[in-house]
Amino acid sequence: RLDKGLLDFGILLGDIDKTKYCYLELPMKDTWGVLMRRSSPLAEKDSIAPQDLWDKPLILSRQMIHFPNFLQWIQKPLSELQISATYNLAYNASLMADENMGYVLTLDKLINTGGDSSLCFRPLTPDITLGMSLVWKRYAALSKAAEFFLAQLRAAIS
Repeated sequence: RLDKGLLDFGILLGDIDKTKYCYLELPMKDTWGVLMRRSSPLAEKDSIAPQDLWDKPLILSRQMIHFPNFLQWIQKPLSELQISATYNLAYNASLMADENMGYVLTLDKLINTGGDSSLCFRPLTPDITLGMSLVWKRYAALSKAAEFFLAQLRAAIS
């Protein structure tokens, strides 16, 4: 929608095509970790190391399979991991974790793990974080409202 001119702005995670978009780096980061049942033995840990997952059934996002930082972090080829499922919606993956089908690698705060939830989240160690950027199409004429928004956001970040 951004490329077609239907949206003025988008928020992208991780690397962006700086030749295609103008961008403003946002001050927040997303953290990768593992979503699992609170009753899981790994839930007792403060963070999850690669070797903790080598023999566990994994539920990976379709994007993560091609994410170079994950492949470097896990220190194993995908063919040696037990990938039990892939997902494109974190909510669907949370249902699989709740049914004890595996350990979901996901971003923090996508699924509510507070209160009486049977699920918990543990960050990866060493950590993998993704930066966020507000992007807009290069060479696109911004409306006055979009220019005002961008100016206000820049001022708030500085």
